[in-house]
Amino acid sequence: MTDDGTTAAAGATGTLGYEQARDELIEVVRRLEAGGTTLEESLALWERGEELAKVCRHWLEGARARLDAALAAPAENGGEPTAGNGSSNG
Repeated sequence: MTDDGTTAAAGATGTLGYEQARDELIEVVRRLEAGGTTLEESLALWERGEELAKVCRHWLEGARARLDAALAAPAENGGEPTAGNGSSNG
């Protein structure tokens, strides 16, 4: 980490997991809201926040696509539930 709280290797943003990016984004927002930083530091934090927001959006879009695919799968099988769905006809 550099003195302004941003990660030195901004190119490594793409390797962050969702939780890591979210947690760092929360910290960036907290620091921006607290104030007391120079204009340069604030701009660097803002830019880092934008990068982190993109990472979070990427992960959430991927999760949405996987969820949509999973929900569409029963419809592709003629509407039949898949085996092991936990329901019982008792």
